[in-house]
Amino acid sequence: MSSRITRRESLLAGAALAVGGIVGSANDSFPAAPQSPSNIADATSLPQVEAVAREKIPPAIYEWINGGAADQNTVRWNHEAYSRIRLQPSVLVDVSKIDTRINLFGKELPFPILLAPTGGHRLFHPEGEMATVRGAGAASAAVVMSSASTFSIEDITKAATGPVWLQFFIKPDRAFTKDLVQRAEAAGCQALCVTVDDPITGVRDWTRRDQAAMPRLDRPNGPGASSAKFEPSADNYSPIAPDKVTWESIDWLRSFARVPVLLKGVLNPTDADRAVQVGASGLIVSNHGGRQLDTVPATVDALPFVVEKVAGRMPVLVDGGIRRGTDVLKALALGASAVLIGRPYLFGLALDGSKGVTRVINLIRSEFENAMALSGRRSIRSIDRSVMWPV
Repeated sequence: MSSRITRRESLLAGAALAVGGIVGSANDSFPAAPQSPSNIADATSLPQVEAVAREKIPPAIYEWINGGAADQNTVRWNHEAYSRIRLQPSVLVDVSKIDTRINLFGKELPFPILLAPTGGHRLFHPEGEMATVRGAGAASAAVVMSSASTFSIEDITKAATGPVWLQFFIKPDRAFTKDLVQRAEAAGCQALCVTVDDPITGVRDWTRRDQAAMPRLDRPNGPGASSAKFEPSADNYSPIAPDKVTWESIDWLRSFARVPVLLKGVLNPTDADRAVQVGASGLIVSNHGGRQLDTVPATVDALPFVVEKVAGRMPVLVDGGIRRGTDVLKALALGASAVLIGRPYLFGLALDGSKGVTRVINLIRSEFENAMALSGRRSIRSIDRSVMWPV
């Protein structure tokens, strides 16, 4: 047999030596995988913030924030739907300056990410909503405050340094609802968000399991500020008792409201068209974070149908499942004027009060600017469907 080495064998031998130099011998070990962050200050994304919260906060609190309705299909779909949308970047665009400013109802906001309404913040941190609005103000974010807050509307708006809107329910006691609206307007709330998908709370299996672990907190905006509560049937059946809320209720509200009125919880395009007809100022495409009627679609799947029906006649916002800057980009590309985040900032609040809220907002805001730059979009106006890969 010839002892000559062919050129191919020489190349293969060289490649083997090169690989061996990179990988090392069988006895060498790879560097240890990085550990998950142990605190929110080390978290570099909203999913990491949630991972820290899962480890650090009491299980009942984590489940209270994270839980959804019934089998939680919609909760899962809200997240998964964004991952199915692929992006189509444009290159060689001057993105040395990124402009994320938007205008909503005559007010300029520095970026299109708001805090969604969530109740009972003192369950998660002793300073509750006061910490939330301070953290939002430090990050220049607008807050939609829940009427089921654990501090009064007046105290919250005094502590705020940025825009505050109020979310509420139209209750059978119209005098109570009108008083709440007028209090909010007098306190400086810049818009009203009426939750319309909640005549009664959804089937939430975890609430009974976790309720005993929750402290009883005062509701300074009144005991009637929350929606009617669903109670599973006991041995002796009793009918459920939802609130009565109709399109006439929106007409009634608009007859005296002095600030913009948005309807929160719209998924059906027919309802969106009706909202325009009754004179609503805007819509929030929302499935209540998957906490109401399970197996309704992800909000980002419903969004384009609502936007098409509205046809530019009012701003359309969206919430549900937004965890990355690319999610914000995709929502805006599908026609949303702005997005809202809920669970992520509650995890931030639970972990580090106002600083945790600020951290969460800054993380997703910076990711959004990064996504704009890498997709070749230098302003909000330049974000449209062409940023998405054709299907």
